[in-house]
Order: sequence, then structure tokens, then C-alpha cells
Amino acid sequence: MTRIRLGALAALLGLGLAGPAFAHAHLTSSVPAQNATVAAPTALRLGFSEGLELRFTGIKLTGPDGAAVPTGDAALDPEGATLIVPVTGALPAGAYTVDWHALSKDGHTTKGSYVLTVGP
Repeated sequence: MTRIRLGALAALLGLGLAGPAFAHAHLTSSVPAQNATVAAPTALRLGFSEGLELRFTGIKLTGPDGAAVPTGDAALDPEGATLIVPVTGALPAGAYTVDWHALSKDGHTTKGSYVLTVGP
């Protein structure tokens, strides 16, 4: 009977410690939105599921020709979960890729990418 209790206690403790392991900053929104066709944006806004460490979070914007598009200094909104990146380069019509990487306040990293299209 004691082994069953110890096993149950160990399982409960394991579940309690596993919770933080699932805490990553996931991309929850983007402006312009993924797969959207838009007029040339002046900034990109990427919303995440939790707070970010700005020093280790950023994007790379790549144009239709495969060249990097210049961007300004990134900032966080007051809540610390939305990354705001000014677009300083020209954006002619075409498909653009946003590659992002994020470090959440709890130290977990995530990354991803999405495509948006600038219309004529």
C-alpha cells in the first residue's frame, strides 16, 4: 500500500512540475495577418501568448527577391507580449516572409515564419 501512495505522490509532483515546461511564447496574432494581401505596412505587430525578452526576440523580413528588408528598432507594447517592428525599407508588390524568434520571460525560445503579400 505504501508503494502505491508513493507512486501516486510522485505522479502528482511530476504533473505539477511539467506545467512550466509547456510555457512557451507562441505567436497568437500578427498585423498584417498571415497570408493576407495588404498595402505596404509601416510596421509589423506580432502578438505572443506570454511576455517576451526584447533583447533576444526579433524578426527578419525577406522580400520577393530574397533580400532582407530594412527594419527599425523593435519594441514591446506596454504588456510586453506584442513585438512591434517598424518597416523602414520600401515594400514593392510581392510576397514577403517574416521569420521570427522569441525568448519568453520564463526562458523558453520559439521561432517560426509566415508569409504576407503586398498588393499593387
